[in-house]
Amino acid sequence: MNDIFEMMLDEHSHDFDEHRRNALYEVTQQVVLSGLYRGGFFEKAAFYGGTCLRIIHNLKRYSEDMDFSLLEKDTNFNIKDYFPAIITEFKALGRDVTITKKDKKTFGKVESAFLKDTTEVYDLTFRTEKSLKVKIEVDTMPPLKFDTEQKLLLQPFAFMVRCFTLPDLFAGKMHALAFRNWKNRIKGRDWYDFDWYVRNGVELDFAHLQERILEFNGVEMNYDKFVTI
Repeated sequence: MNDIFEMMLDEHSHDFDEHRRNALYEVTQQVVLSGLYRGGFFEKAAFYGGTCLRIIHNLKRYSEDMDFSLLEKDTNFNIKDYFPAIITEFKALGRDVTITKKDKKTFGKVESAFLKDTTEVYDLTFRTEKSLKVKIEVDTMPPLKFDTEQKLLLQPFAFMVRCFTLPDLFAGKMHALAFRNWKNRIKGRDWYDFDWYVRNGVELDFAHLQERILEFNGVEMNYDKFVTI
């Protein structure tokens, strides 16, 4: 079974050390998703963000963080209930991992700009390779008015992942572009992703964008006001 992990790595280019590291991130993320699937996580939550765009829609940019949103607000939800399924999935592939809660006091200003108090953050690391960390976030009190869809992944086995639809993923990116505190830390990845949405003709779910702006920034936004920002 541990050959499956290496087989998944071999499907990526290994010309440089950076390529192998990127491949490790993506394969690790796929195994995390498979463990969450086995644990029933996607009955209550959905995958979104840059890593979702990369893995599900083949964005030509690697992403390290994994972002999830509950389908309904629930302060009693505990993502730790699903960690045994993730750990078991890695063990089946011959890999040992640890999952530890991240101290929000260590977050940088940019990293924490869109992190609510209700968002739990954890780091997954290999016991033999501590330098590689995959950050897992789940918003238990998310902005709503979004739609989801089921997408098929084929590795490490065939399984379904519940994801935000592309218009709602676009809404999350537009929120970051319009309201991130840029200063001297311009996020080139945001512009890269924005260009991808535009080039692919993705429509914007403005209703979900309104909810995100209201809950994160306390601003009631209508369409005419937004397009003048």
